[in-house]
Amino acid sequence: MISHSTEIRVRYADTDKMQFVYNGKYLEYFEVGRTELLRSLNLPYSEVEKSGYQLPLLEANLKFISAAVYDDIIIVTAKVTVLYSPKVLINYTIKRKETEELIAEGSTTHIFINSQTKKAVRPPKIYIDTLAPFFK
Repeated sequence: MISHSTEIRVRYADTDKMQFVYNGKYLEYFEVGRTELLRSLNLPYSEVEKSGYQLPLLEANLKFISAAVYDDIIIVTAKVTVLYSPKVLINYTIKRKETEELIAEGSTTHIFINSQTKKAVRPPKIYIDTLAPFFK
């Protein structure tokens, strides 16, 4: 398993009329979490794309527990628990930094595709080689 946590400060623009973080923003926070997870492994998503692969979203699940509000500092933790699968499942938690209160949890499922053909492919060597040491 590989896990990485990223700190984000909630911007005013992230909130709705009720002064809560707008529900769609949580998927953006998930994106930041998975992007920073790859970056922490020295495999920024831009390198995946340069290698000829893309990782589109197939499914997203999100459960709201509590509301984040303007100026909260939240911790987004992204975890990959299975390496050798045609699909990449990433689990997330979002917690308020100050109290560690759980705000939301969820997952996203992705699949690797060839950038040119847009056809599904097995996870590329660059991905497997980077993550494999964490699954021993």
